[in-house]
Amino acid sequence: MEACACLQYLMSLPTWLLVLTAVGILSLIKFSIALLLWTYATFLRPGKDLKRRYGSWAVVTGATDGIGRAFAFQFARKGLNLVLVGRNPDKLRETSEAVRAKYGKAQVETVVVDLAGDLDGGVRRLRDKVEGLDVGVLVNSAGVSYPYARFFHEVDEELLRNLIKVNVEGLTKVTQAVLPGMLQRKRGAIVNLGSGASIVIPSDPLYAVYAATKAYVDQFSRCLYVEYKNSGIDVQCQVPLYVATKMASIRRSSFWVPSADAYVRAAMRWIGYDPRCTPYWPHSLLWCLINSLPESAVDKWRLGFCLNIRKKGQLKDSRKQA
Repeated sequence: MEACACLQYLMSLPTWLLVLTAVGILSLIKFSIALLLWTYATFLRPGKDLKRRYGSWAVVTGATDGIGRAFAFQFARKGLNLVLVGRNPDKLRETSEAVRAKYGKAQVETVVVDLAGDLDGGVRRLRDKVEGLDVGVLVNSAGVSYPYARFFHEVDEELLRNLIKVNVEGLTKVTQAVLPGMLQRKRGAIVNLGSGASIVIPSDPLYAVYAATKAYVDQFSRCLYVEYKNSGIDVQCQVPLYVATKMASIRRSSFWVPSADAYVRAAMRWIGYDPRCTPYWPHSLLWCLINSLPESAVDKWRLGFCLNIRKKGQLKDSRKQA
C-alpha cells in the first residue's frame, strides 16, 4: 500500500519536476561512478610490472634533468636497464654514474642527441644503439618552454625554432626510431610528456607556441594509441600541471607543485593504462576545479597571471643588461 501511495504521489507531481529529479539522480549516479573509478585508479590500482610486461630496457629523453632524470632512477629501481638520451655528454655521464652507484645491477647506455641541433644524426645514433635491445618503454620527456611569458610577436626566431624542433619534430623522430623494435617484439609502452597548458586550461596566453606544441603531443599520442593498441603497444600522454623543475623555473615543491621525483613516483603507476592521464592526484583536483569554471573567467585569470610573469622576466633581463 505504501508503495502504491508513493507512486500515486509521484504521478501527481508536475512533469518538469519529475524530469529534473530524474536528471539529478542520473547526474549523482554518474558522479559517484566517476569518483569511485578515480579513487581506484589513483590510490588502489597496482602499477604494471614494466619489465615483465614490456621489456628489459627503457629509453628516456631529457634524462639529465627534472622529470626525465627522475624517470631514469625509477626505471633502474624497477630493474630496467637504461638508454639515456641528452644533449650534454658530461651531464649524461654524471647521470649514468649516479644511477649505477645507486642501482649497481642496472646497465646504462648513453646517446648524445641534440634535439635542437643535429637531430637526424642524433636519431641515427639512437637507432643504432637500440638495435637488438629489448626496449620495452620509451619516455619522451625532453622539452623546451619560454624563458618567461611573452606575446607571440616577441618570440624570437631561435626560440620559435627550438620550441617546434624539440617539442614536435624531436619527439616524433625519436618515437619513429624506437617504435619499429617494439612492433617486432609485439610489446612496448610509449609515454609522452604533454602539459596542462594545452589540455587543462582553455588557453595559455603568452605561451602560445609552447601550448600549441604540447597540443600536438596530446593528439599525436592519442592517434598512436588507437593505431597500435592491437599490436601490444600502449601509448600514453601524461598531462602534468606545474612541477618543480628548471624548465618551469620553480625551485620549491609544494602540495600542488610536486618535485620531479614525487611526480614520477606517481607517474610510474599509470604507465600502460589510460591514453591520457594526470598522474599526480592534486593536479586532478585542480583540473576538475578549472573545468567547473567559465572559460572566459579562466582566460582572464591566466592572462593576468602570465602578464605578471612577463613583467618579472623583463625586469630580470633589464638588470642583467645594466
